[in-house]
Amino acid sequence: MALVKKSKTEEPKDPLDFSEFGPRATWKRICRDVSAALRFYTRLPIFGRAAEDHPAPDFTVMAWATPIAGAIVGLIGGGVLTLAFNAGLTALVAAALSLVAMLLATGAFHEDGLADTADSLGAYTIEKRLEVMRDSRVGTFGASALILSLMLRAGLIVAVLESSGVLAAALTLIAAESVSRAGSLAIGYSLDPARPDGAAISAGRPTGDGFFYAGLAGGLVTALTVWPGLSFGAGLIGVIAVYAAAFAMVRFAARTYDGQTGDVAGATQQVANIAFLAAIAILH
Repeated sequence: MALVKKSKTEEPKDPLDFSEFGPRATWKRICRDVSAALRFYTRLPIFGRAAEDHPAPDFTVMAWATPIAGAIVGLIGGGVLTLAFNAGLTALVAAALSLVAMLLATGAFHEDGLADTADSLGAYTIEKRLEVMRDSRVGTFGASALILSLMLRAGLIVAVLESSGVLAAALTLIAAESVSRAGSLAIGYSLDPARPDGAAISAGRPTGDGFFYAGLAGGLVTALTVWPGLSFGAGLIGVIAVYAAAFAMVRFAARTYDGQTGDVAGATQQVANIAFLAAIAILH
């Protein structure tokens, strides 16, 4: 089926319209959007206030901050990887601990989406697949997908660490967490929600500008991390791999669910993350 784009009659907010603000207010706007992204994607305490004390996330304005939140998650994982490996632990154990740290930071947010998406593949109709996604229980498909995802990510981190050193591996983790979250926005940008009452309705959808600026931010994080540690070419191919994986997931969601859900967005982030790590590991 053809991808469903936003109606041309919509008048979305400009995600980076700072024209009415001075420098101080602009900085407050940036902090607000980044903190909103962190509250949505992580369980980190933001300004000491619970997430329910803040307004619901609005991806029509905060999409650009998504890769910044991802970079902070990657910084946590990269820090644990570096500390564990320099403490004398093996590369595999260090990689596993870095994944544990990121899982704790995010509450396994995207992994949950991957598991639900995988479980839904056992159903034969769109309606049944969407019903399975809402079931909080993890089935065989979901458990298998989680195991494979964690094994692949740990193995690819080890491959980068052993070929290029722990610093390069830590920087690669930061880039992977950042650009994969930018890529995952392709689902919300390209497709209408599959359910009329899903969380995707209340969270809003990235605008074209928001999707572009998120990609720009993810690319900048990649340039600042992978390029110095490895090479410009590796980073570029990694970014290409992310968006190839993301738009493959868009096609998958369009055919399988006739739209997008938050779970599919989470699965897209996981697939894009693996694609980035694989590209870097193969090139180095």
